[in-house]
Amino acid sequence: MEDHVTTGANDDGFDATSTADDVLAGIDLSGRTVVVTGGYSGLGLAVTRSLARAGALVVVPARRPDAARRALAGVKGVDVDVDELDLADLDLADLDSVRMFAERFRRGHDTLDILIANAGVMACPETRVGPGWEAQFATNHLGHYALTNLLWPALTSAGRARVVAVASGYNPGWSIRWDDVRFERGYDKWAAYAQSKLANILFARHLDIVGRAHGVHAFSVNPGWILTSLQRHLTIGEMVAAGWVDPDGNPAPALFRTPEQGAASVVWAATAPVLDDHGGDYCADCSISRDGPEDSDEAARLWALSARLTGLDVAA
Repeated sequence: MEDHVTTGANDDGFDATSTADDVLAGIDLSGRTVVVTGGYSGLGLAVTRSLARAGALVVVPARRPDAARRALAGVKGVDVDVDELDLADLDLADLDSVRMFAERFRRGHDTLDILIANAGVMACPETRVGPGWEAQFATNHLGHYALTNLLWPALTSAGRARVVAVASGYNPGWSIRWDDVRFERGYDKWAAYAQSKLANILFARHLDIVGRAHGVHAFSVNPGWILTSLQRHLTIGEMVAAGWVDPDGNPAPALFRTPEQGAASVVWAATAPVLDDHGGDYCADCSISRDGPEDSDEAARLWALSARLTGLDVAA
């Protein structure tokens, strides 16, 4: 986990050891509608569970709705019946699927208070989706960019909405491969993953600029290191060599936190009153971090590229 420098927007006492339920203690989300992509496993499941317990109506789009329903039905301690969780299929790598989900959502919901862009893929083998897009960039960034644009009327109708992009621990060496964003000239699964996570951070930064006049604020979040199905494309050997797990697959306790602890920063960015006057920030450990990229021109450039690739741009 990367160390980070925080700003003063952390007056509520939460830190890396806090859980999502700690953050939401005393916060009533009754009457609020939330969309959590990938909200039925790992970090997303912890986010969904805590938001539902706080009273929110949680919409969980899922590429595998049956698996999502089973996962949510098995969660212990959720104070709402699983039938109150609206599940609809969504494949973020397929723009037609994103469009259909957004249309279904808008038919059933006038407003969207919180959108949590959580679903993702990490270090997968070279995979092409849609019109030849690299799968990690398409799923982690472009799908969420398109979803946000298509849900824009519901977000702006909320009066005050937040969008949270789940990123990762920022590294200054990350970059967007502007001349080869599809990685057609030599695929590197980790460089492609880093590009997609940098895109999450830059997306939130520019989205806040686009949305602030409409009451929509955006944040990106590093949830910390969590061992979930996100690592499904890695072998045990790779994770042992990286020092993540021992040969039996047990996670290194000094590195990893629980999904509930990782979810804390996500729901903090989505709900914390101390962030009412903030936006576009990169957050970690329930605080605003100064470690994120500083170049807003890069964020604007990514927005323009994403608009060109998807044909969607609420800023226009």
